[in-house]
Amino acid sequence: MRTAIVYDQRYLLHDPGSFHPENQERLARTWKHLESQNWFSQLEKVAPNPADISWIAEIHSSDYVNRAEKAIQRGDPYLDCLDVGISEKSYEVALLAVGGALKIADQVMSGAVKNAFGLLRPPGHHAERDLAMGFCIFNNIAVVAQYLRRKHGVQKILILDWDVHHGNGTQHIFEADPDVFYISLHQHPFYPGTGAAHETGTGKGKGATLNCPMPAGAGDKEYETVFCEKILPKANEFKPDVVLISAGFDAHKDDPLAQICLTTEFFGWMTARVMEIAEKHAGGKIISLLEGGYHLQQLPLSVAKHLRVLAGLDKE
Repeated sequence: MRTAIVYDQRYLLHDPGSFHPENQERLARTWKHLESQNWFSQLEKVAPNPADISWIAEIHSSDYVNRAEKAIQRGDPYLDCLDVGISEKSYEVALLAVGGALKIADQVMSGAVKNAFGLLRPPGHHAERDLAMGFCIFNNIAVVAQYLRRKHGVQKILILDWDVHHGNGTQHIFEADPDVFYISLHQHPFYPGTGAAHETGTGKGKGATLNCPMPAGAGDKEYETVFCEKILPKANEFKPDVVLISAGFDAHKDDPLAQICLTTEFFGWMTARVMEIAEKHAGGKIISLLEGGYHLQQLPLSVAKHLRVLAGLDKE
């Protein structure tokens, strides 16, 4: 069974501004690199459609969605925070990012493919219910999680976020929900300031959040220890029906925005461990979405490694 990838050149139309790290070249170079690989033809190519606003409204307030649309229509230079640069096409592209994620979710749930990756932008895991931040407009992974529950009847969802920045938006959206287990590895203390180990969920969701804050300079060895000692036992105890990955590649040792020191190969190792969880509990169902990753040479290589493992071409 094949691995799907969703991508569209329209994702390049979102322009957060000159010299912004979350720029169009991230996807353009990654897609060009993937197309040059002799295994690229083995991937199932998926074209996105814009998401229906009703699905975004499952996560974000209608006031926020309207405010985002109007800010972009007015030509505002940013939304809510200075780091969320916007342009004429940003609202359209944000809808298309969510829509691409939902489309591959349908592909995985229908059994048409075993797993899937969304090469999309803008990223999403920092977006709160009512606030844009951290380059993010809509929380793509959170919308997918709710979509899986509402449309496909999925009961238990694991979200593993290995972006170097803590996914504050995703955590806050689901922190009181016992059926969405959010796990994050991230540099700490660091932007956005959340993600301490004591943040384990609230109310009925107490215990359904696992934060694994990592010190600057941590590398493959330290991440492997946390995976084996904390993440894998908790994930297997949870027994998810579907696994989602907020796949940021900015924990790479060469990334300019952080100080975690993972190798390209280690993203393959983490992918393989997540696949083991999915095979054991979820029939192999994984939906992975791009978050960060800002080194224009290393991001394409890291994404390619992630995809090769997802597609069963590399064993880790």
